[in-house]
Amino acid sequence: MTIGLLFLFGIANFAIHKAVLESGHPMVAALPTVLRDQGGRLSLGLEFLLLLVALLLAGNGSWAAAWTYGCYSVINAATGWLLLTRRM
Repeated sequence: MTIGLLFLFGIANFAIHKAVLESGHPMVAALPTVLRDQGGRLSLGLEFLLLLVALLLAGNGSWAAAWTYGCYSVINAATGWLLLTRRM
């Protein structure tokens, strides 16, 4: 159950991340070029590594990793909403 929930959070994080990268927000333009090149492949790769580590740790019984990734996902969603609606 935990792995499935983290996987769904991961899908949401990827969707939010990609939407923010394509939004044209001035904060995205301020990122280093290496994080924005080729559609943000490096930053999306880092997002994947976060998900992979959280899934592996949760699979080995680490509730702290699951809670941490869950909190990260909530913060990511709130920040994405702020950027995409231009409230920030």
